[in-house]
Amino acid sequence: MSELRVLLVDDEEDFRETLQKRLRNRNIQVEEAENGNRALEILQTQDFDVVILDVKMPGLDGIETLKIIKAQKPDVEVIMLTGHASVESGIQGMQLGAFDYVMKPAPLDELLEKVRQAYDRRTTETAPGEPKRR
Repeated sequence: MSELRVLLVDDEEDFRETLQKRLRNRNIQVEEAENGNRALEILQTQDFDVVILDVKMPGLDGIETLKIIKAQKPDVEVIMLTGHASVESGIQGMQLGAFDYVMKPAPLDELLEKVRQAYDRRTTETAPGEPKRR
């Protein structure tokens, strides 16, 4: 997964910094954004394989951010981070095109497995006649 590029979007700075360090320690390239608007700005200039996106954020929430991401970059896989009170939002996110959702606080091994699965899907699923994405 050394080629894997992840955008981590969460309004909790401590969570972002900790997860970013843990992913980088596993040779995953990570950028971070503190909110949906910043994530969309970053996605305009950089390519990512997987976006880890918190559902509950001030301003542009995860569901609205997901809708815009999927409209602009439909091949990017998105994993929703959701709290116990917002499981419905995780399910709604999947209905809108998210790859999956993970409950916060997510065990790192579970999140890494979801990221790997999302990356595998992005790099292997193509329409007939199209080259692999990577």
